[in-house]
Amino acid sequence: MRTLILLALAGLGAQLVDGSLGMAYGVTSTTLLLAIGTNPAAASATVHLAEIGTTLASGAAHWRFGNVDWRVVAKIGIPGAVGAFAGATFLSKLSTETAEPLMSLLLLALGLYVLLRFTLQGLPTGQLGKPLRKRFLAPLGLVAGFMDATGGGGWGPVGTPAILASGRMEPRKVIGSIDTSEFLVAVAASLGFLYGLGSEGVNAGWAVALLLGGIVAAPLAAWLVRHVPPRVLGSGVGGIIVLTNVRTLLRSDWLSAGDTAQWTIYGLIYAVWAAALAHSIREHRRLRCASADPQSFSASASASTPASTPASTPASASPSAPPSQHPDAAADSGAGSPARAAAPESTPSAST
Repeated sequence: MRTLILLALAGLGAQLVDGSLGMAYGVTSTTLLLAIGTNPAAASATVHLAEIGTTLASGAAHWRFGNVDWRVVAKIGIPGAVGAFAGATFLSKLSTETAEPLMSLLLLALGLYVLLRFTLQGLPTGQLGKPLRKRFLAPLGLVAGFMDATGGGGWGPVGTPAILASGRMEPRKVIGSIDTSEFLVAVAASLGFLYGLGSEGVNAGWAVALLLGGIVAAPLAAWLVRHVPPRVLGSGVGGIIVLTNVRTLLRSDWLSAGDTAQWTIYGLIYAVWAAALAHSIREHRRLRCASADPQSFSASASASTPASTPASTPASASPSAPPSQHPDAAADSGAGSPARAAAPESTPSAST
């Protein structure tokens, strides 16, 4: 019972992070299962079985809060399902020990890019709103689905930073679309594991515990991602990508860093991440205040103009505007001032 409670709490925390940052449910849950002695294939199968329910609940919550782009879900989710089925089927025959550090390097580069871009520049708007092409999303989904099934997690860490780096979607919609499309990946991976492993090693009780914790956290995470400013959310996502992949690299055979070196590097990353989040929050508040001041100024100016300017002096105000700036000023003043319009007509009549 204690193990089930811990798994439920882990599922709750993992889904809260995954639903608000677009990644980490599979990585967190699989890591926990491996720590208690589950073999990699069974751990990934158990997590994906639980993810069928958590991704369905998360996708419904994100859809309710308007965080889902269904075109992106279809373009990336279907290839992702194909990749996940293939990855689950060949997990027992394929070693990912060499591929994992290489993928971590790529993800680390993307994470640094996202962290720096959102922290220093805010939400990129140059490409915002432009459609994401199928030729970009289909290969991305195929690779992300394969890595997700073979590594026990990877759909979010691969898909989220790649789409964020494109600058074509705001962070909340990236996260909502990735979480929703993961339902297709979870179903396909589970079918692949059932085909390749049967029910061997899959603990249904553990899967249910992870599922219940994730279902509780899904609505809260969807609400959170809608109300967190995009700049702050981008810095948060970038930080967790960097931290996750640095951890993978430090524990790989490439580096095999000791505990002291690992915790020193983790401390530096946490310090930089906290500074980046603080900077993003400060810049968000500054820009919000700056955008609010011109509105209040124009509102007060428009409210005071009718009271301070008499209705009988539209013509007298026209000489103050330079003719070069207002080419129609002369015509407007001639049509709007009866005295000036009558003057040219009275002159010829007086001379005759």
